[in-house]
Amino acid sequence: MSAWWQQLPLARRSGAVLLVLILVAALLAPSLAPDAVSQDLERVLLAPSLEQPLGTDHLGRNMLARLTHALQLSFSLALLSVISAAIIGISLGLLAAWRGGVIEAVLTSIADAVMTLPVLLVVLLFSAFAQGEFWSLYIGLSFALWVEYFRVSRATIKATLVSAPVESARMLGFGNFYLLRRHLLPELAPVVGTLMLFGISTAILALAALGFVGVGLRPPTPELGVMMIELFPYYEEAPWLIASPVVTLGLIMLALALLGGRKEMP
Repeated sequence: MSAWWQQLPLARRSGAVLLVLILVAALLAPSLAPDAVSQDLERVLLAPSLEQPLGTDHLGRNMLARLTHALQLSFSLALLSVISAAIIGISLGLLAAWRGGVIEAVLTSIADAVMTLPVLLVVLLFSAFAQGEFWSLYIGLSFALWVEYFRVSRATIKATLVSAPVESARMLGFGNFYLLRRHLLPELAPVVGTLMLFGISTAILALAALGFVGVGLRPPTPELGVMMIELFPYYEEAPWLIASPVVTLGLIMLALALLGGRKEMP
């Protein structure tokens, strides 16, 4: 085993292993149980078995198939939203730190205004334009998450630009592209990586919360929050059904929290 892996704290190694197992299940299980929407009303609320590892829901649908498809959807939407937010936030943070003045003041004011709004409220506002649509949730999550990348990148880049290595590079005649590639991006990479892990967990949790209150994706789309609200009336008759999405969501949050470590903000 590599020395790099051995040097990682036990919590991060545990989080990485748990996250890999979840992702492998999300990627491979749908090939074994591809149908997540077909109903079989003669096989409703079946208990877990070798044939149905997680049982069937109130409409006779395969719970393993629905759960793994929900994982794919949640991770895909969260990753797409986080990457978009990171690109926007880092670009604007770089612009604000490099140019300063009025540009920095305006961008900082906009970021502060957006930051006063809770993530769920921002996503809810965008989803109101097209309730249940994938694109509205994506835009809402991206708009809500870019602020953190802007704040972190602006603070990090401003501090790096006045550091001795950058001043020396400028005196030697190196251009802006060299400074960006050699000094600024390496300083940003660790903190942005941590932010992206927490951003993914925030996006997945927000998506599940919106689905649970009925303003996110719509049934029969397999999504963790939608599955929870669909299965909640059967928690006494078949408690293993509601446990599946709840435990899965908890494991995702645990894996990302362990892997991300402490979140540091400037």
